[in-house]
Amino acid sequence: MPCEVSIDHEFISPQNNKFVLHDSKGFEPGEKDNLKIVRDFINRRRAKPDLKDQLHAVWLCFEIPRAGGRLLETGVEQFLTSKREGELGDIPIVAVFTKYDTLLDRVERTLDKSSIKGLSQAAIQDIIKKNAEDKLQEICVAPLEKFAKSAIPHVTVSTNGNHEETLARLIQTTEELVRNHVGTDASVMTSIAQRVDPGLKIKASIEVGKRKYWKALASSVPFKNRSMWDCLHVLHTDIVNVWNFQDPHGYLCSPEFRTLMTNMVNELDVGPPADPNKTLSFGLTIVGAIATIVSALSGPAAPIVVPIAASVVIASWVYEVYEQTRPALQRFMKYIIDLTLVLQTLVLVAGNQELSRKAIKLAVKSYHESPMNGEVHNRIQEYDRQMTLRQRASRDSLDQIIELLQSYNISAEEMLDLQRNLPAVDLSSDEPWGS
Repeated sequence: MPCEVSIDHEFISPQNNKFVLHDSKGFEPGEKDNLKIVRDFINRRRAKPDLKDQLHAVWLCFEIPRAGGRLLETGVEQFLTSKREGELGDIPIVAVFTKYDTLLDRVERTLDKSSIKGLSQAAIQDIIKKNAEDKLQEICVAPLEKFAKSAIPHVTVSTNGNHEETLARLIQTTEELVRNHVGTDASVMTSIAQRVDPGLKIKASIEVGKRKYWKALASSVPFKNRSMWDCLHVLHTDIVNVWNFQDPHGYLCSPEFRTLMTNMVNELDVGPPADPNKTLSFGLTIVGAIATIVSALSGPAAPIVVPIAASVVIASWVYEVYEQTRPALQRFMKYIIDLTLVLQTLVLVAGNQELSRKAIKLAVKSYHESPMNGEVHNRIQEYDRQMTLRQRASRDSLDQIIELLQSYNISAEEMLDLQRNLPAVDLSSDEPWGS
């Protein structure tokens, strides 16, 4: 007989130690004690003083039943009653309907073939999804909300490879509920832990930056007597930590990668010029740059040469003591935005894989050689020309950083589409920074 695991046991992936799950045995018929175990666990965690020890959300999971099947067992009804009567506090609950792909398959098999004759495959898929949503509302959502006597946030999920976007919706829904019911600190932790939505990473980067270091740019006091290199070291580490890559070798905090980013900021003319009459899509532009770079390689395993020095800092200003000057503020803005967008590009390139230096170099080179790099720097310089130093050091500069980052954000859904269109390149074999 397999050993039963306590609800207090923390399930932590070796690849992502920031995401912690607790699993209950469920509310199966005859499991009379489990409801009390779950209630007690939630209330114990509510009383914990440290945010890291508290429970941030509950995923109440249901397998989508077949027609005529029962959704709510007695234990689930009792749990929902406890929530409705306030016994569980403000802990947000998300109803998670699993095996969504199975529901789609059932709907497709029962589809009236005469009604789809002559339609395109895309149109047929839209009909299948619409019918599946109607069926889900009938057999899952309606009975759940009828018993709960209120709307309960819900998502459908599938671990099937063709439905990765459902996991992104689960994380997005969870983050929003945590932000509204638990607090901003907890929602930032949620965004840092997850690895499916770059948009939430951008949001968390902004939130962490506003609290920890962006305001420090408006005053030389926090960075007094510190070199620019030391100041950038702090910014770099905080931003990298938000993105929570699978980086066991610490490549993203290595001196070589820090040097690559510093030297990129030092460049004035980068990437091909952007057409001012065209609105560029960050994702499509980067994919185009990746395709160009990969097509020029002698083979899938050929090394990637980054046209920026990674061995020595060629920017003399990094050794100067930080002062609140126009060039310093502009360089800090460039570093924050360039690093964040390179990391977003790295999500596109590497996904959830363990990072190699080759993957990082491809992300850097793709961003560096795309029109996006030049457009970002041009927008920062144009903003700089229009502002006085006092305005630059005020809230206006923070708003400019936020506006630029948000305007180049790639959504989770778009990221999945872009990744499907990437050319094949072997990123598993590593290579030196200077190859």
